[in-house]
Amino acid sequence: MKHLPEHLQALIGQSVQHIDTPALVVDLDAMERNIERMARFAQQHGVLWRPHAKLHKCAQIAQLLQQAGACGHCVQKVSEAEALAAAGITNIFISNEVIAPAKLARVAKLAKALNAQGGRLALAVDGEEGVNRLAQAMQHAQAGDAAIDVLVEVNVGQNRCGAEPGEPAVALAQAIAAQPTLRFAGLQAYHGGAQHLRTAEERQTAIAQVLQLIHRTRHALNRAGIAIALITGAGTGTMVNEAASGVYGEIQPGSFLFMDVDYAANQRDAAQPMFEHALYVKTQVISRRSQHAVCDAGHKAHAIDSGLPKLHGLPAEHALRFANGGDEHGVLHPDSAAGNTSGWLPALGETLWLIPGHCDPTVNLHDHLIGVRGGLLAGVVERILTVDGRGALT
Repeated sequence: MKHLPEHLQALIGQSVQHIDTPALVVDLDAMERNIERMARFAQQHGVLWRPHAKLHKCAQIAQLLQQAGACGHCVQKVSEAEALAAAGITNIFISNEVIAPAKLARVAKLAKALNAQGGRLALAVDGEEGVNRLAQAMQHAQAGDAAIDVLVEVNVGQNRCGAEPGEPAVALAQAIAAQPTLRFAGLQAYHGGAQHLRTAEERQTAIAQVLQLIHRTRHALNRAGIAIALITGAGTGTMVNEAASGVYGEIQPGSFLFMDVDYAANQRDAAQPMFEHALYVKTQVISRRSQHAVCDAGHKAHAIDSGLPKLHGLPAEHALRFANGGDEHGVLHPDSAAGNTSGWLPALGETLWLIPGHCDPTVNLHDHLIGVRGGLLAGVVERILTVDGRGALT
């Protein structure tokens, strides 16, 4: 657990007005409503939910999600898994390929440690070389038989990682089963690109194609006499489709917890819970000119890979458009198209709230999340959440 600086510790119990800028702030009330809605959704559809911790990278949040019914957590990096495990999280799926021997040695060590605690570590593979290298690492670690669950990642349309559907996936499952230190635990079938298709119909069509590939693979595995314990995947954008399919036993949404500008641009499926924005960057105006104002939250405070942030909570007549001002600055222009026809600009020192364009890499820019209870205007700092997995790239 990272050290909590005194100035942050002193914030607890203070008004949101005392939060220095720029800062990453979590609306705890909104986040908890999102968690409740996700838990209810999973229960109603009879699926497990394994939220993706690459979103929040925070063991305290992972524990909140488990208390609400999450069966475990996904991560993308070995170091993310290590950070969560060090804080007491014991059911972790690295939903990514790991090839480097040094990393696989860490995987084996972590699997052995979690097994000793009655926990579980799982890993995705998409090639026989990865299977063989993982088996060797487990043997060197003397981790014992069936010490790690291995899922075959299937390329279901993103054309990134993944074995091809059908017989190639079967061959990989057979290779896993042939290794005494590994256990075939099912299929990883996640289509990341489908999450951001804008209309509900487009997303439904994309997942219908995914299901065809999964059916082909499942039938091939059945013909080979290989049982499939689990099919897992899905994200916040498409989870209604996977959950309703009768094929997926587990879903992996992450962004539902905070939401961001990019996800908010999706047309909401009628079956999707109404998730709220819960992650904000608090900023303030540090310069003002006749045609624009400048705030102190540049792209060192929020990620811009999925687009620029939007201003939160302003009435239409005060609508502002955020423009990229570089590392340390955001440039704010009156947004006449949204209703600010007077050219209104905020005053020097005025506080503003930004909704990040992409929540995952935004969190990775910060050491701590400041948890506020009671809203952004009159709320109180209730807790400081540590981003345990910040910079966990290996």
